[in-house]
Amino acid sequence: MELDVYKTLKAPSDEILFKERKSKFFGYAYPIQHEDEVKTIIEALKKQHHTANHVCYAWQLGIEDINYRANDDGEPNNSAGMPIYGQIQSFGVTNVLVAVARIFGGTKLGVGGLISAYRTAAQMALDSAEIIEKTLQQRYLLHFDYSEMDKVMRILKQHQMEIISQKMEMDCTLEISVRKNDAILTENIFAAMYPVKIKKLDV
Repeated sequence: MELDVYKTLKAPSDEILFKERKSKFFGYAYPIQHEDEVKTIIEALKKQHHTANHVCYAWQLGIEDINYRANDDGEPNNSAGMPIYGQIQSFGVTNVLVAVARIFGGTKLGVGGLISAYRTAAQMALDSAEIIEKTLQQRYLLHFDYSEMDKVMRILKQHQMEIISQKMEMDCTLEISVRKNDAILTENIFAAMYPVKIKKLDV
């Protein structure tokens, strides 16, 4: 697989329900961009399932620098959050939150039973979500005289570089986006094109 391609979710999954010895496990999967989103989603789930004894979850963010967390929400250590996280890894997705709300049915499942139930609910939630491939992008600012416009546009078209925004006045400023794998090639092309100035932007 290409280094600049990653898998994530297109949209939140449908709610799934897994039952185990009268306990109900409601599973959900969400695409997320920032850790801040996690708290809001979990709080909404706790309101929705106000009779739930536990809302356990795991999330992973990042493509090159991976950041993740698993939360057992009062279940025995590593019996909920880590089995959920294991499914995120198994599906090979990132920028994703998977949560499972458990409503206790009166029969204890034991640690092994919990691990199995949370794993299954997480797997069903991810199965019901649409997984898509995305490409890591690098953005640049190009600055050049109007007279260079044709030359620049020809290169952008030839290398399928996307124009994000443009400002045309006495001179021109373009913000472009390219695949991360093509970043060095892009820098070399425009660095060789005097008098075009190229500046790398932090995404």
